[in-house]
Amino acid sequence: MLSRTLNSALAAATLALAAISPAQAAAADSSAQATTTEAPEQAKAVDSPETHIYGKAGDRELPLRFWPAKDASKPAPLVIYIHGGAWAVGSLDGYPLPMPWGDIQRVIPELRERGYAVASLDYRLSGEAQWPAQIFDVKAGVRYLRANAATLNVDPDRFAAWGDSAGGHLSAMLGTTADRPELEGDEGSPGVSSRVRAVADWFGPTDIGTMSAGGPVNWLMHGHIKAPEAALLGCTPKSCPEKARLASPSNYVSSDDAPFLFQHGRCDHVVPFAQSVKLEAQLRSAGVATEFHAYNTDHEFIGLASQNEILATFYAFLDKQLK
Repeated sequence: MLSRTLNSALAAATLALAAISPAQAAAADSSAQATTTEAPEQAKAVDSPETHIYGKAGDRELPLRFWPAKDASKPAPLVIYIHGGAWAVGSLDGYPLPMPWGDIQRVIPELRERGYAVASLDYRLSGEAQWPAQIFDVKAGVRYLRANAATLNVDPDRFAAWGDSAGGHLSAMLGTTADRPELEGDEGSPGVSSRVRAVADWFGPTDIGTMSAGGPVNWLMHGHIKAPEAALLGCTPKSCPEKARLASPSNYVSSDDAPFLFQHGRCDHVVPFAQSVKLEAQLRSAGVATEFHAYNTDHEFIGLASQNEILATFYAFLDKQLK
């Protein structure tokens, strides 16, 4: 029988890697709050962002939100946030539920006070389009931001990608597939680099083909035709291993990849902890700078005693890589 902790964690964490209804989301919200030992601080007021259309996929406009740094005296480094949600839910405005780490509505004001501009990218969800649409979209977003760096007052050479869960996967793809023509797409700002200078990967899948390995809970989450990975690929990873491989950051590691920060809960029942362990080891073996921080938490840092340690580590990494 699953423990009480696992039951409550799964109820809350599944939002990040499974498509759910609003009613299920409300139930997950209650469970998440019950398992978090310290409620997140109330988000600071976030100034109204600018909305830009960074590209189009057919008739579908692709928007982003942009917040300038508080210090406008010089071009700022840019943190590009990519939301999670199983590639199936979520939006550029964050999750429909509060997260134990505070969600972007807390983090954006703190980043801006620290001298960073922030962008949040929308991308096509798996219900709209299958892989590689998602990486085409976020790369187009990076290219747009770089092409318009002067107007936005950001430094085009100091971009970091940051994402959680499915957003961590897409951030890791940005960090390992810079300027690969087959993954660039044609949605906007052609001829501009999609390279990022740093990646903060929070508990993102890194090897799609092994997400169901490691035990019955992982199989129940990821090993069947209705799993998030199957919706993303249009097939189960077992039935289309080559497609799963090509959607995995672990397939693209090279010595010129961006430095990575990994932050992951050891008790993650949604994205196996081993996913971050594997990619970090591959990057380190290739000579890429990495940092790895593990916590006694579940997915989305459920069970987190304090947000401060998570965010302090994240901010220190950004300062080291971008300032």
